[in-house]
Amino acid sequence: MNGAMRLLAIFLALFALSPAAAQNALPGGFVFLRDVAPGIAQEMRYATADNFTGHPLPGYGGRECVLRRAVAQALAHVEADLAREHLSLKVYDCYRPQRATRAMLAWARDGKADGNKRFYPTLDKRTLFSGYISAHSAHSTGTAVDLTLVPLAGAQSPAHSGASGATTVDRRDGPCTAPAAQRAPDTSLDMGTGFDCFDDRSHTRSGAITPAQRRARETLGAAMRKHGFRNYFREWWHFSYGATPAQVYDFPIPARR
Repeated sequence: MNGAMRLLAIFLALFALSPAAAQNALPGGFVFLRDVAPGIAQEMRYATADNFTGHPLPGYGGRECVLRRAVAQALAHVEADLAREHLSLKVYDCYRPQRATRAMLAWARDGKADGNKRFYPTLDKRTLFSGYISAHSAHSTGTAVDLTLVPLAGAQSPAHSGASGATTVDRRDGPCTAPAAQRAPDTSLDMGTGFDCFDDRSHTRSGAITPAQRRARETLGAAMRKHGFRNYFREWWHFSYGATPAQVYDFPIPARR
């Protein structure tokens, strides 16, 4: 087959894709976590209004965890190990389009008194890009994940619905640093703070948490380290896998059909 014929064959193959297949297409090397480890619960916060900005972020067209294949496979191994302790995982964020990171930074610097203060109860939002929000996130390489522990029998999260990101469950509005009974409902073990809590108590080795909360963090950290993940010391929920590649991506997360 000559060059022209080969190009024509590729062109025709692309147009032969069904709408569903095209909708679910990802760049090479990326996978939906659901296709590798369907037992891991997903509560993709940035696809909803339930995050510190108070709005869904751009690029999150689907509420799906997308990762590099090796990262997803490593998480499947973590899940298998935790099952022996009657525990599982729940992810809050995985691959993050670079446009979403830019939107976070723009929000933090826009001078407006908005956002969801329960995620940063003691801070001014203008300070959040110093140590918490980065202009260059490993999430945008597909090698970082935000996650927590859940009981194996109750791994599924409260449902979200609506394109606006509004939730269908009653949301307690205590700060993320409050006791678990006062924080927004979650299916996770009590890790001492909620996810995306911009506070010193979120530091993995914080001395301001209870022994039980510390044990939960240590269980998560040990399970993740065993399979090649490393934790970010300011966020008990954030882990990166292997050497972070230089290339970042900005493809939108598709809504699966």
